[in-house]
Amino acid sequence: MPRPRPADAPPVPVKILIAGGFGVGKTTTVGAISEIAPLTTEAEMTSAGIGIDDPGARSTKTTTTVAMDFGCVTIDRSLKLYLFGTPGQARFGFMWDDLARGALGALVVVDSSRLDDCYPAIDYFEQSGLPFVVGVNAFDGRLALDLESIRWALAVGDHVPLVQFDARDRLSVRDALLVVLDRALERATRDRGA
Repeated sequence: MPRPRPADAPPVPVKILIAGGFGVGKTTTVGAISEIAPLTTEAEMTSAGIGIDDPGARSTKTTTTVAMDFGCVTIDRSLKLYLFGTPGQARFGFMWDDLARGALGALVVVDSSRLDDCYPAIDYFEQSGLPFVVGVNAFDGRLALDLESIRWALAVGDHVPLVQFDARDRLSVRDALLVVLDRALERATRDRGA
C-alpha cells in the first residue's frame, strides 16, 4: 500500500507535451491555462518562410514558435503540470525527441480544417508509444467536420481519446488536459500490472 503524502509535500511534477501542426493553437493552449506568464519562443514570420510555414488562408498569424512554449498549472495540492509546447513546423522536428523525454502524455492539437498538418504529430506519438489525446481546437466555436469524421480521417483508433476544446478558454483546456492525465494514468496502471 502506498504511503500517504505529507500535507506540506510539494506537488508531484508531471510533464505534458502540447503538440500539433503549424498554427493550430499550441501557444494559445499553453497561454490559456498557465498560472505563470508562459515562456514562448515566438519569432516574427519573414519572407524566408513563404511556402514553408502556412498557417492557412483564414489565419492572421504573424509569429511562429521556433523552439518551444512553456507553462505550468497546479491541478491540486498533489499534482502540478509542466506544459511544453512543441514547434509545429517540420524543420524543427528534430527537437521533439528532447521535448518528449520524461513526458507522461501529450495533447495533439488539431485544426479540423487542416487535418493534413496533424499527421506528423499523430504518427510521432503512435511510434513513440507515448499516451496521447487528440484535441480538436474549435476555432470560432465550430469545427469543419464532426468528431467521428475527424477520427476516420486521422485514422486513430477508438483507444485514442478525441475531444473538442477551445484553446483560448482556460476551463476547456483544463478539461482536455485532464483527459491526457487519465490516459497517462491508465497506461501507468496497465504497465504496472503487467
